[in-house]
Amino acid sequence: RNIGLTGLRTTVKAGLMDRGAERSRSLDWAVKLQVKYARIADTVNTLSGGNQQKVVLAKWLATGPKVLIVDEPTRGIDVGTKAEVHRLLSELAADGVAILMISSDLPEILGMADRVLVMHEGRLTAEIPRSDATEETVMAAATGRAAA
Repeated sequence: RNIGLTGLRTTVKAGLMDRGAERSRSLDWAVKLQVKYARIADTVNTLSGGNQQKVVLAKWLATGPKVLIVDEPTRGIDVGTKAEVHRLLSELAADGVAILMISSDLPEILGMADRVLVMHEGRLTAEIPRSDATEETVMAAATGRAAA
């Protein structure tokens, strides 16, 4: 049900919600993202952290975004679900969705990003292409030090 909330334009007609359309849309996204649940009607807070993250992603993906902003998308989830989220974000990027990932997990950023924008004290200090992005160059920019 949480997944269907962002698609109210397509599931509400004459002020009435088409529960069948909402359920179908939610089920489609739950299957696509491999959300594990006992019943599709389960509330999100009964799901694991990783499955809660998948529901949040599904909710926004259901809108057909051109740009997706994800903030710490894998914080607090298990390694398997983290790999699934990375796979999904890579697929979306390959399909033309612009992904803006905000993460404090440096290995995640280095493994996922086409380019890395680094901020220090609220200011953009570096734009580093994937080919030049290393832990050293990113940390130097993040701490205000010049790269060695």
